[in-house]
Amino acid sequence: MIPLFVDCSGRRIVIFGGGDVAARKAAYFSGKADVTIVSRSFVPAVDGLDVKRVELDLATVTGRQLALLLSGAFLVIAAISDPATNNRIGKACRAIGILFNNADGEPGDVILPAVTGGENYTIAVSTRGASPAISRFIRERIEEDFPALDKMIDLQGRLREVLRESEPDQARRTAVLWNVLEDHAVWETLLTNPGLAWDDVQRRYLHE
Repeated sequence: MIPLFVDCSGRRIVIFGGGDVAARKAAYFSGKADVTIVSRSFVPAVDGLDVKRVELDLATVTGRQLALLLSGAFLVIAAISDPATNNRIGKACRAIGILFNNADGEPGDVILPAVTGGENYTIAVSTRGASPAISRFIRERIEEDFPALDKMIDLQGRLREVLRESEPDQARRTAVLWNVLEDHAVWETLLTNPGLAWDDVQRRYLHE
């Protein structure tokens, strides 16, 4: 599989299932795509999400009903407790070329990774479905170990612009950027006072 970041704005995402797994996957796309959840019932976690609901017993859904539900979908997610029903949905998706993610059953052609991010970055982690716990573990470690990552990205962007104007040597510019990244004092100051961190970087790295 090839990792990609895809803009889902305006794209139709259909999620089959109304349980906790379906709710988590719906939350993943809520507000970022046109999401429809299909199920005979829905857990409270679905409440408040920016999604459409279709009440339907998926155990008895007909081929025609399924085709109508899949119409125009960019991605379909099967998150039902019955793998056979999930597989049936996946087979229908493959027949008409719709991307498919299966929460329980035969693997689809899309895996939803564990994701963390901020205003300036997005990091996705996947074990190709082998261990969601490890994906979550890595995501949580990134969040714990780099709480100032967003602020460091801001600082690095600002620093790059200044270096382009003041330092003609590419190797020197790269060295300064890396030295700042490896400076634990800068990381610590960013958490409490980003302005002071920038002043410190200017003093120690730009006026040597």
